[in-house]
Amino acid sequence: MAIEKEVLDRLLAGRDPQELFAKDGLLDDLKKALSERILNAELDDHLEEEQREGSANRRNGHSRKSVLTGTSKLELSIPRDRAGSFDPKLIAKYQRRFPDFDAKIVSMYARGMSVREIRGHLEELYGIDVSPDLISAVTDAVLEEVAEWQNRPLDACFPLVFFDAIRVKIRDEGFVRNKAIYIALGILPDGG
Repeated sequence: MAIEKEVLDRLLAGRDPQELFAKDGLLDDLKKALSERILNAELDDHLEEEQREGSANRRNGHSRKSVLTGTSKLELSIPRDRAGSFDPKLIAKYQRRFPDFDAKIVSMYARGMSVREIRGHLEELYGIDVSPDLISAVTDAVLEEVAEWQNRPLDACFPLVFFDAIRVKIRDEGFVRNKAIYIALGILPDGG
């Protein structure tokens, strides 16, 4: 879906091109406006569904919520309902981060950055002050999935197998050490 040229002209009118992609620039404004619009549409849908079921639930104002994104910290206005039964899908009740934010933290950790380096990097680039506990919680959540994947059963026959390794810095027993991450890729007879 293409955005019409007239809409873009109105959005860009009177704005400094340097500020469009900066923190609290046009992209952050658009992300905030779109998020709030989606949340309001979700509540409308929820209220319509409850009215069909015979409930007299209705809107009950908004609450403020700070959400970390990949580029900034957004202050969103989250709509509420009287019964308190509305659970948004875009940003769940107790969620404080957009999912892509976790992926960036895991990516930096996988590249061998320490928790302090990740924290400094996020603050320098995005102006986001993140606690070391949050970074550890995000990386710890992924470690279980990695261990499960590593211990999965393998097929008995692979006609082609590629082995490789990459050296990364990893925190081990309180020290940062160089370690090898071994990669094995097997191709099945059917090409999968």
